[in-house]
Amino acid sequence: MQANGFFDGIGEAIGASIRAVVEFLLGIFGNFFSAFDDFIDGLTRSLGINASFFSILVLVIGLWLLWRGVRALLRGSLLGAIVRIVLAVFILSWLMM
Repeated sequence: MQANGFFDGIGEAIGASIRAVVEFLLGIFGNFFSAFDDFIDGLTRSLGINASFFSILVLVIGLWLLWRGVRALLRGSLLGAIVRIVLAVFILSWLMM
């Protein structure tokens, strides 16, 4: 009887510690993903676009092209900068309409 009570207590202690760790990790990751979801929701709502993967991907591509155009402008490549900036503005304006 005594041996069962001892191992039962150890099992409960280990189970309680595992449960505490799992609940802690769920709280951390749940809050992280909730914050990320709220960020995406606020970003897409302010831009007037859908919160779909395709819209976010097109937004990232447009911003990347805009950044590459500014970098080309700073390097002194005027023609490359104009092409990239015009293409980026075209993509971003198409997305936001």
